[in-house]
Amino acid sequence: MATVPELKCALREALESRGVLGALKARIRAEVFTALDDQSEPRPPLSHENLLINELIREYLEFNKYRYTLSVLTAESGQPEVPLDRQFLASQLNVVEDPSSTTVPLLYGVVSHFLSSGGESGRLYLRTTSTPLGADTPNPPPH
Repeated sequence: MATVPELKCALREALESRGVLGALKARIRAEVFTALDDQSEPRPPLSHENLLINELIREYLEFNKYRYTLSVLTAESGQPEVPLDRQFLASQLNVVEDPSSTTVPLLYGVVSHFLSSGGESGRLYLRTTSTPLGADTPNPPPH
C-alpha cells in the first residue's frame, strides 16, 4: 500500500502533467486578488494609449490561453469586458496586415517587425515628455 507522501507526490505529478496544477494556482491568485481588491479606491480614467496597450496584451493572453492572468488584467485595469475589434485596433496603431498575420496577436507582429528590421531605419526612437504616459495631450515637438 502507498504511503501518504507517495500519494501526494503521485497526485502532484498527475496534476502537473495535465497542466491542471498551474491553472489551479493561477485561479487561486486571481480569486485572492479579487477578494483583496479595494473597490472603494477609484481607479484613474483609462486613457486611449492604455486602452490600446491593454488590448494588445489581452489579445496576446487570449492567444496563449492565459485565462486567469487575463481575468486579473481585466479586473485590475478597468478594461472593457468586450474586446476591441482587431481591425479597429490595427487601424489605431497604423498596422497593415496581410492574411497570414491575422492568425497571431498584433503584438507578435510588432515585435517581429522590430526584430527583423536592420540598420538605422529599423530603429525606434523613444523620447520622454513632460506629461505622463496616458495623458490625453499630444507629445511636444522634438527639440
